[in-house]
Amino acid sequence: MSNTLEGKTVLVTGASSGIGQATALALSKAGAKVAVGARRTDRLKALAQDAPGEVLVLDLDVTDRQSVQDAIAATVDRFGALDALVNNAGLMLSGMITNADTTEWTRMVETNLLGSMYTIHAALGHLLRSKGAVVQISSTSGRTASAGGGVYAATKFGITAFSEALRQEVTTQGVRVIVVEPGFVATELTSHITDPAMQAAAKGMAESMRTLRSEDIAGAVLYALTQPEHVAVNEILIRPTDQAR
Repeated sequence: MSNTLEGKTVLVTGASSGIGQATALALSKAGAKVAVGARRTDRLKALAQDAPGEVLVLDLDVTDRQSVQDAIAATVDRFGALDALVNNAGLMLSGMITNADTTEWTRMVETNLLGSMYTIHAALGHLLRSKGAVVQISSTSGRTASAGGGVYAATKFGITAFSEALRQEVTTQGVRVIVVEPGFVATELTSHITDPAMQAAAKGMAESMRTLRSEDIAGAVLYALTQPEHVAVNEILIRPTDQAR
């Protein structure tokens, strides 16, 4: 990637809301051709109408390897190349380990961790050809685990480990790997929580601080992707000023 996104192609997963949606719009405003993937394609179509540039809407389930491969193929078929991948799809189903519904663990591991790995695997050949970039949207939970967030944190720690191994593998071939670790962001992520106590705790935390906005994280992604080719911003940690942990 160069220090301009004009004419570059970027695929954003989990683009139907929150950070993914804001990032897709920011990339489009910066001149990129953007492919947006998610399961809620009605929201993606609305996003495409709001974006100033060309946007490809993709019905994408990152837990399904065929769906991922089809999305990458469709992006390259439409735009001719892939210059960057923003792995944003994820969910947070907070809850204590004791008496947990382990099907929620499976959903988080499949979406947050395996989903990002599948997408990188499918995209990597194209990114090596374009000397592109991978952006992994992680979390402060990828640095510090807390009671009630053990499995979510495990997926984010896993993203960090996988990303560092990937960075070492591809950096000398011109591909940059960027991990963005947001703190508390005002998105619908916490609405997925099924545990009433955990949902109340998340609500209380949000009310206790000036939370980040999705656009704040989109700005960080844009910053990292528009650095000169010899500059690799490998990690960006962003917390609300009011967030202590």
